[in-house]
Amino acid sequence: MITSTMQDDFPLTVTAILEHGTKIYGRSECVTWQGSGARRATYAEIGANAKRLANALTGLGVRAGDAIGTFSWNNQEHLEAYYAVPCMGAVLHTLNIRLPGPQLAHIVNHAGDKLIVVDATLLPLLVPIAHQLSTVEGYIVIGDADPDALYALGKPTHSYAALLDAAAPDFDWPELDERSAASMCYTSGTTGDPKGVVYSHRSVFLHALGTLSNACTGTLESDRVLAMVPMFHVNAWGLPYGAFMSGASLLMPGPHMMPAAICDLIEAEKATMVSAVPTIWAGIVQVGESRNLDLSSVRMGTSGGAAAPRSLFEKLQEQYGVYLVQGWGMTETSPVGGIAHPPYDIERGSAEDFDWRLRSGRVLAGVQMRIVADDGTELPWDGESVGEIEVRGPWITGAYHAADVPEKFDDGWLRTGDIGTIDDRGYFQITDRAKDVIKSGGEWISSVELENLLANSPDVLEAAVIGIPDPKWTERPLAVIVPRGDADPVKLAAFLDGKVASWQVPENWAFIDEVPKTTVGKFDKKVLRARYAEGALDVTRTRD
Repeated sequence: MITSTMQDDFPLTVTAILEHGTKIYGRSECVTWQGSGARRATYAEIGANAKRLANALTGLGVRAGDAIGTFSWNNQEHLEAYYAVPCMGAVLHTLNIRLPGPQLAHIVNHAGDKLIVVDATLLPLLVPIAHQLSTVEGYIVIGDADPDALYALGKPTHSYAALLDAAAPDFDWPELDERSAASMCYTSGTTGDPKGVVYSHRSVFLHALGTLSNACTGTLESDRVLAMVPMFHVNAWGLPYGAFMSGASLLMPGPHMMPAAICDLIEAEKATMVSAVPTIWAGIVQVGESRNLDLSSVRMGTSGGAAAPRSLFEKLQEQYGVYLVQGWGMTETSPVGGIAHPPYDIERGSAEDFDWRLRSGRVLAGVQMRIVADDGTELPWDGESVGEIEVRGPWITGAYHAADVPEKFDDGWLRTGDIGTIDDRGYFQITDRAKDVIKSGGEWISSVELENLLANSPDVLEAAVIGIPDPKWTERPLAVIVPRGDADPVKLAAFLDGKVASWQVPENWAFIDEVPKTTVGKFDKKVLRARYAEGALDVTRTRD
């Protein structure tokens, strides 16, 4: 029998990523935007600071397996914590700065965070709940803080800069089991309490490799990657780890998250790849309506978190030359599970090219996918059969932290809750979330498809569609519109004629100033359903 001669016991760890980035790409840089300029640190400097931070944390009593929370913007210090915490054997827990206080307190306590690294500008969000954080022993504060705010935390506080200045420069990274915990994130909690997903060193390493393939982002040392995705949201889509593997420089927006500031950053730092949710991309397009934009440096953009309308893709390419590709993932998948690069024989920029890029994704190597009917039957990859998408793989979670949720798993597969189709080349199209699909008269209506079509109307700024009770059809769609000027529901219904079956066209319409959104920028349909149930939406019917 022939056996492998490979060094199969080499551990795939975050430490290996850090050491590669600092040694091979030590001159690449992390750029933190300041609003009118930037501060810079090389990857070699980031690595040196990570060692100092690890020494400081050790001095504060942090041990292997301890959870360390971060409550910060995308910036240099957050990147240093991204490496220092898992490389020393502790667990990085990125906290969502947009969560309501009670939910944030629940997550901190559930994870058992020992310390929290917090940006001084965000202290006002932590102070009101500090007394509820039963496991937290102290805070490490980035930047200059109001002494009253520090006192109000009620626990010892430490200056991030002072800790690093006082810390020894050398730290021997321990040998870690690649299957040990490296970091954790919580789901956005759109249904029930947020659930914790714990990523292993191995899963982080393999996910980063997967995202760097040409089938995904294909980033190189020459790239300058703008991480618009918050670092508290699923490890910033893996960008901080992929950058140290590939040598791509990282552009961090800090608190400057408004579209105009983002455009300033792209132009000043010549970003080559930008990753953001559709609402950010739409904001960039809106900035371009009032000023000249130079986005010529951007070779590729990725969009995820929600489906984006075709008109957005077309405007970005036709007006600014930005080639946008849609991707799919979730907290439970680390997050990237697929990205919709067109097949090799499609002409770039053609109408067909847009068709392919607007799909939800194409299954990435390292991820297995299947589609399952309500009765558990596995459905064919024919692009037509509709069912729930299930996935498994080395960077897909198989459980939740300290929570028993058996209904989310099916014989080793993660039930994503996404409803859709898969074709014979592995392109999948999500037509709805299981909780959002509208079942009218025994037939399914895709709220996502209606939203995307309506968003293409020149009279619509945003469109969200929910199902509402109907005495005859059980459910019917209600289109909730943020108008661009004066929108006429009859005209909007006519806009959908011929684009969907006539029975799928909504007869119920409501107009609002802004669609409520979750902390990660997705439409919060549970809020819209609650407003409808309370009679807070003024509904117009176009037909009986």
